[in-house]
Amino acid sequence: MIAGMHQDIDGTSLASSIKTWGQELGFEKIGIAGIDLSGAEDGLRDWLAAGYHGELDYMAAHGIKRARPAELVSGTVSVITARLNYLPDAADANANLADESRAYLSRYALGRDYHKVLRHRLQQLADRIANKIGQFGYRVFTDSAPVLEVELARHSGLGWRGKHTLLLTREAGSWFFLGEIYTDLPLPPDAPITEHCGSCSACITACPTGAIVAPYRLDARRCISYLTIELKGSIPDELRPLIGNRVYGCDDCQLCCPWNRFAQRSPEPDFAVRNGLDDVTLVELFAWSEQDFEDRLAGSAIRRIGYERWLRNMAVGLGNAPTSAAVIAALNSRSDHASALVREHVAWALAQHQHKTQQAQQQQ
Repeated sequence: MIAGMHQDIDGTSLASSIKTWGQELGFEKIGIAGIDLSGAEDGLRDWLAAGYHGELDYMAAHGIKRARPAELVSGTVSVITARLNYLPDAADANANLADESRAYLSRYALGRDYHKVLRHRLQQLADRIANKIGQFGYRVFTDSAPVLEVELARHSGLGWRGKHTLLLTREAGSWFFLGEIYTDLPLPPDAPITEHCGSCSACITACPTGAIVAPYRLDARRCISYLTIELKGSIPDELRPLIGNRVYGCDDCQLCCPWNRFAQRSPEPDFAVRNGLDDVTLVELFAWSEQDFEDRLAGSAIRRIGYERWLRNMAVGLGNAPTSAAVIAALNSRSDHASALVREHVAWALAQHQHKTQQAQQQQ
């Protein structure tokens, strides 16, 4: 909660110290943003009016408040932004995607839940500030409230917004998390940096479902990350074949980005791959019991989707996989599952293989 004003502090000196402390805590970079995000309001209104948020009701519920930090947390006059690399030392992502019998899970989710890691690290930074100046008003955010993370990061000079809507930097690409501390401390804001996407449209072309409908404009309803993580019900039939083997999130727009040639591996042990999720077959993951799911994914962001949606996603991946006895047996093992959602997607997957088999026979 915001406590009060601190007009007597040396903001420039404190901002410099905050950046040093942030790096000591493992953040790659710390920036300072002001709270005037009025330039983003029209774009946010248009995006919501177009329905691009899909079932993300919280986006519409908070509306323009996302672009007005002082309305979200009263007394806010500055926002401390933070960047933390997450790219793990994992099996080659493109090779994984190319082998349709294997499961592809977004690189950010292969280790520990980033919410916990980032929130703890930001709290440590806030504690250091308090140790220096005494109690102050602040609130920590890690993708947990109506916050325009990328816009704030852009304003604070952490990077520029790419055409895929993610933040980009010349020195680290886009494989990082963002976090914020809303505060009542009057800190001098950093200047935004110039954009460097130019005429490149690789991310738009690479999107499997055409979710990037225009530069800087994402239709979440078509985004594989939304479909496999946020969507609670049935995945639209016409999009299922386009998902391929991407069973939790999607990184295609990052994998093709030229700036990610400069991405840096994260030294953070919590982001190291767990359970071999960077190199595992769809059949193996589909065989997990609910207890397996709960136990093996404890502390993982993946666990938030629940076992039912886990099986739903795996069924779609298996429906897109090459036909084999193992794949058909795996699907048949869940054909009478208690969940209607799972049964629906398993039935679709089996129908896909039946169609593939018929086509192969016709070509002989």
